[in-house]
Amino acid sequence: MVMTSNRHNQYQCPGCGYIYDESLGDDHEGYPPGFLFKDLPEDFVCPACAVRYKEDFQSPSGII
Repeated sequence: MVMTSNRHNQYQCPGCGYIYDESLGDDHEGYPPGFLFKDLPEDFVCPACAVRYKEDFQSPSGII
C-alpha cells in the first residue's frame, strides 16, 4: 500500500538533535522549502555534526 500526503515531515539526527524540516528545507545547505527528505542525496550527512548519515535520521512516525 502506498500512501501519499501533502504534509511535510521532520527528521532528526539521533547524534546531535539537528532537525531537517521538509517545509523549511535548509537554505544554508542549498535545500529550498518543500525539499523532501527522500530527495536528499544518498551521501547526505548531518550538517550540524557531520557524523550521522541520511539513513540514521529518525522521523516522528519511525518510518523514513
